[in-house]
Amino acid sequence: MKQRTIYFNDARHYYLFVFEPPMTMEDAWRPVDEAAGTAVDTFSYGVERGDGLFYPSKVGMRFGADIQPFDQAAYWRVWSNMQSLIDRGLDPLTVLIDRAHEKGMDFLASVRLGCYGGMDPALNTKTGGRGYVNKEVRDHVYAVLEELATDYATDGLELDFAAPPGGASFYFQPDDVPEYTPVMTGWVRDVAAMVRGREGGAGEIGARVYPTREANEAAGLDVTTWLDERLVDFVVPMVYGHNVVDADVPIDWLIEAAHSNEIAVYPMVSPYHTDDSRVRMGRQHATPEMMRAAAASYWDRGADGMYTWFLEWPLGDTERSILTELGDADLAMQGDKHYVVRRSSDYMDLHGIACPLPLEIDANDTGVRHAIPFYVADDCEADADRIARVALRVNVKDIVFADRLSFHLNGQSLSGEMLTRSPSDGIAPYVGQWLEFTLAGVRPRKGSNTLEITLEGRADNIVSPLVVEDVEIVVDRTFYPPRLS
Repeated sequence: MKQRTIYFNDARHYYLFVFEPPMTMEDAWRPVDEAAGTAVDTFSYGVERGDGLFYPSKVGMRFGADIQPFDQAAYWRVWSNMQSLIDRGLDPLTVLIDRAHEKGMDFLASVRLGCYGGMDPALNTKTGGRGYVNKEVRDHVYAVLEELATDYATDGLELDFAAPPGGASFYFQPDDVPEYTPVMTGWVRDVAAMVRGREGGAGEIGARVYPTREANEAAGLDVTTWLDERLVDFVVPMVYGHNVVDADVPIDWLIEAAHSNEIAVYPMVSPYHTDDSRVRMGRQHATPEMMRAAAASYWDRGADGMYTWFLEWPLGDTERSILTELGDADLAMQGDKHYVVRRSSDYMDLHGIACPLPLEIDANDTGVRHAIPFYVADDCEADADRIARVALRVNVKDIVFADRLSFHLNGQSLSGEMLTRSPSDGIAPYVGQWLEFTLAGVRPRKGSNTLEITLEGRADNIVSPLVVEDVEIVVDRTFYPPRLS
């Protein structure tokens, strides 16, 4: 399997939406150049978002062709920036492909498959249509993929099956899934044959898929068969819209199934620590330590490379450092880490992907151990002389000092570990508290761990539940043993 570090640009937020036309070559090259010189060896480019293509396609509709005059500046810039290159005899997509190759990167054209700009909206499943049940839909998307694979010097295609529902429409109505799942597999088979059989040499074909087998099957995606038949060269497990960094996405089944067929797995290392769903917290980018922890976890579990996107823009020294470390398993393992346990979101809930947090403990729910699983790539026992500090941080909403709680890590009590408390919200410090345990005698083990929280007794005259909002594990490393000889 090929080791890769992939960076994705969606063509919009940090590119065509931003720059003022006419586009300079420096601006036109920016998505590639900002990742050049890091570990990124593959540039993935989102050539559409479902309502038009970001290049002058001969088989599909160019973005903006159906919405003029424009009702917002961003859309005007997209059209005008592309047109400013076209007027100079330059194809906007070719400009990026050539630049990626100049910088030593492979170029993947990434296509959301659940939308098809320019076609009858009644075919779309969001409007009650039957999507890929319709042969004309399958043929149209195939034609776009064929154009990208044969008319452009792309190194391969990335089929984005994981965009629905946040970034595209589902492929089938639920009642159509059982009958038409084999039809989708046949379509993927045809696309794979086309990409690999093109003139000038075979192209690679990858797929963004959901993390669990069940989520894929519910959408009509028989990923297991794709892997068994080697219809794809790599898979990227992810959930569009759930962009919070997570070191424990349940993808072990996918790694095992892919590797048994010599297919690579490049997990998505999501770029945020919190998103807009958190009250008063808002969207915050993950720290390098959080990204490193997630990468280390996936390297430890057998991933073949890393994939990320949407780092804080414009990319600076911090972001370029992240992109460099993502490509090296040793660097990821040797650095400080900040593991973040997965919280629920609308998208994860919709796909039935289990999330340990938030955990609500009723005031009367005493004596019950509530389990929170998490994964740690660090070997705190074997590397004891290289680890300066291990901390467990637990954010509990509505807690008071009179509440009696007990904590066990892998069955061992944390009652003897040093505990400090601090407000969890700087604006409203009364909302909850961070409980931070400095773990000296009881430390997480390498691999899967379980934190158990038990409410032994709620304070008198209060009936609100406790809510465990966050669980984080911090591992700080050192060059020197943290002990006297």
